[in-house]
Amino acid sequence: MVKKTEEQMEQRKRTTHCGALRKADAGKRVILNGWVNRKRDHGGITFINLRDRYGVTQAVIDPDAPGAAELTALAAELRNEYCVALEGLVRPRPDSMVNPEMATGEIEVAVTALSILNRCEILPFQIEEETRAGEDLRLTYRYLDLRSGGMQRRIRLRHETAFAVREWMYAQGFYEIETPTFIRSTPEGARDYLVPSRLYPGKFYALPQSPQLYKQLLMASGFDKYFQIARCYRDEDARGDRQPEFTQIDIEMSFVSRDDVLAMTEGLMGHVFKKTLGLELAAPFKRLTYDEAMERYGTDKPDLRFDLPLRDFGPYAEKGTFQAFKDALVSGPGGSAAGAVKALVVPAGLMKTPYSRKQIEDLEAHARIYKAKGLAWMKVSAAGDTLEGGVSRFFTAPEDNQAGAIIRGLEAGPGDLILIAADRRRKTANTALGAVRSRLGKDLGLTASSPGTSGPFEFVWIVDFPLFEYNDEEGRWEAAHHLFSCPQERYHAVLESDPGSVKGDLYDLVLNGYELASGSIRIHDPALQKRVFAIVGIGEEEAEAKFGFLTNAFKYGAPPHGGIAPGLDRLVMLMAGESSIKEVIAFPKNSFAVSPMDNCPGEVEQKQLDELHLRVIPPPDAR
Repeated sequence: MVKKTEEQMEQRKRTTHCGALRKADAGKRVILNGWVNRKRDHGGITFINLRDRYGVTQAVIDPDAPGAAELTALAAELRNEYCVALEGLVRPRPDSMVNPEMATGEIEVAVTALSILNRCEILPFQIEEETRAGEDLRLTYRYLDLRSGGMQRRIRLRHETAFAVREWMYAQGFYEIETPTFIRSTPEGARDYLVPSRLYPGKFYALPQSPQLYKQLLMASGFDKYFQIARCYRDEDARGDRQPEFTQIDIEMSFVSRDDVLAMTEGLMGHVFKKTLGLELAAPFKRLTYDEAMERYGTDKPDLRFDLPLRDFGPYAEKGTFQAFKDALVSGPGGSAAGAVKALVVPAGLMKTPYSRKQIEDLEAHARIYKAKGLAWMKVSAAGDTLEGGVSRFFTAPEDNQAGAIIRGLEAGPGDLILIAADRRRKTANTALGAVRSRLGKDLGLTASSPGTSGPFEFVWIVDFPLFEYNDEEGRWEAAHHLFSCPQERYHAVLESDPGSVKGDLYDLVLNGYELASGSIRIHDPALQKRVFAIVGIGEEEAEAKFGFLTNAFKYGAPPHGGIAPGLDRLVMLMAGESSIKEVIAFPKNSFAVSPMDNCPGEVEQKQLDELHLRVIPPPDAR
């Protein structure tokens, strides 16, 4: 009998799902609900692969089954993504028809009843394991994109990760506490999203860039272990893989040192990876100081899945005759510290063929993005005893055996490529060559891992960051992270006299070249906080106006405290083997902070603007 769509849903409600049935279920009568993943007709036999979020089950309409003609006629209407209910008997597949690729591949369901719950119009793209449509089309029809096997797995991984986080944090005695999403606008680095108040014309709430101030207030309140899977908002210019709204695992602890926070985070990561991916992480994680990371890898978020360290070429530059290198080693702009000449050796064994001039020029263009003036190069000869090409002619003095000294000093071998960056600003030389190193890691396949695979995962802590950065354009010191990070005690005496030398009790957790988490031990002493404010140009009156509700709390026995905030989106992205956080967010915005699905952001009615006492001023080019 064919059940009509008018019958009550109760009669068509599933008794199991499409990923559950196994050989032991043979003989059971079941009802399945789902979407037509594929339909095939073979000589009067109709095969329907029915899919839901749990898996796929093959259903069969036999030509000699009761009501076969009616069932076959209805099945003829089916197209991919029709939503259907079917009833039937579970039976084992013949040995020759077993599909080891499917969890349900040992069985099939012999259909006795079929209902179309909803039809599907012509699809804008095919629902596949990984949708091959362009990003805008995928985001316009995100509800269809989310049906793909890849998106279903990644959203499940996100759910499992969030559950594992809560499981571990609860077990460690942390309280999950919500903080406000309507807050006072405070300077935290990025631009705030502002929410106008209808009740208080001319005044605004802000959406939080992070729960930073509130979690510190919770420490002052005596809740010594807090966490929250928190939504955060930053109104930044559209670029890269950023989202205007994102999620972080926000954590704060009282009466702790840096090592306590790091050990806690390692425990959390270990539990999450074990619970979700079945992987054991080696702990403790590696540690590098900020200075070590910049000198060796040219970045404070190094990818340690491969080595390729930067090396100091300064001693060889001094003995050579290449003037651009010599110029870089004199004092930097304004009498600052001398610059640097850094080298990167690319082993011949990593290159399928020797790099061409065009490939080297592409690397140079990449270095220029990071303010390098150029990228010099030379190669080690096949015999391994001389240098060839590029700037090698400036390092050939036979009396000093310069070529041999360079080859030995850089630990280079036959056919290796040597890339060199120089700049009077040491940080520029390191950063530019570090960017080339990262590019080579991708180009040479040193970071390759197929989407959905589980590794490798290389964690590293970066510690001892500078507390302040100098803004050349504005001629003043700024907080390198945020204003509430504590300077290390050994620098308290030189805070005002030498801010550039001060290291903060700051730490970042880096995974596979991505900053995964950032944190610090916080200032809890009002006098020390006042000194830090003064260095960045915030006077007492301004500090009171912007942060008085926090600094006043410090006056009432606030405990020493510190915290960290791993990014949930990025964590799941890396666990899933993806390179974009859009792949692990159900409804992300595109690269221009727009949602093509619901045309967000959009205009609002004039009535709404009037209620908020707002007037829209068109941009100059629209007037």
